[in-house]
Amino acid sequence: VQLQASGGGLLQAGDSLRLSCTAAGLTLADYAVGWFRQAPGKEREFVAVISRTAFATRYADSVKGRFTIFRNNAASTVYLQMNNLKPDDTAVYYCAAGEYGASSYYYTYWGQGTLVTVSS
Repeated sequence: VQLQASGGGLLQAGDSLRLSCTAAGLTLADYAVGWFRQAPGKEREFVAVISRTAFATRYADSVKGRFTIFRNNAASTVYLQMNNLKPDDTAVYYCAAGEYGASSYYYTYWGQGTLVTVSS
């Protein structure tokens, strides 16, 4: 089983970026998928989660109104659209598959992260 987060890059404040999460060895549509991030010197934190059917989503307060999580189950891909990026969004972003929730405790499968760097 392998999850892969991709799409990171170097951006300026105010830019937009879309991250993708794909999976090999499991059917992503069977799981809720969350995005987490870890900034240098900080603990990993919850960013957003989407339920299996996309009926429910939840966001961290710090990204609410700027980030949107959505999924295409036919393409077995979950996306994180990030708008109006801020330097504080700089982090390695990870996707994870599991049960719907904001704690990393709910997630069984984790992907390698993708680095997002936002300059001021």
